[in-house]
Parts: sequence; structure tokens; C-alpha cells
Amino acid sequence: MIAEPNRRAILASLLGGDRSVGELVDELPLSQPTVSKHLKVLRNGGFVTVEPEAQRRLYRLRPEQFVALDEWLQPYRKTWAQRLDALDAHLDNMKDT
Repeated sequence: MIAEPNRRAILASLLGGDRSVGELVDELPLSQPTVSKHLKVLRNGGFVTVEPEAQRRLYRLRPEQFVALDEWLQPYRKTWAQRLDALDAHLDNMKDT
């Protein structure tokens, strides 16, 4: 879901604060239908919420969803850290020979 580059770009833009679809279209090299499609996926995944404000709908990040993602990733980080440490040791051994 968030591995898709356009969705990551939308999430990065929302780090700066709430945005309407129009503002996201202005900031990103994406069409309005494409931004709306990706926002729907992000909303369904719980990564953004939408709040009506007059005639606009503002999209906002949901930090709690990122906390859950971070918790899910924790065991994988440990595995990758161990593998990178092993690679680093192997490369150090290669320098010594």
C-alpha cells in the first residue's frame, strides 16, 4: 500500500500539514483523478483521514497508523541489522586479506 511511489509522495506532502486534493495536485506531478485514487487507498488503509471544510475536503495523516506500522516492522529491522552487521564484518575481513 505505502510502497507505491505516488502514495509515498502524497504522504510526504501531508507531512507539511493538511491538504486538499487540489493542493496535492498543484504540488505533485499527478492528475486529480490519480491523486483521488491514491487518497482513497490511503484512507481505506487508515493512513489518512478526510475532514470537510466549507467546500473543500482536507486530508490529514493519521499518526497512530504509522505507529502500528513501525511496531510491525520492528522484528524485521532486527533481522536486517544482524545481516548488515554480518556483511560489514565480512567486508572488513576482505580488506584485511
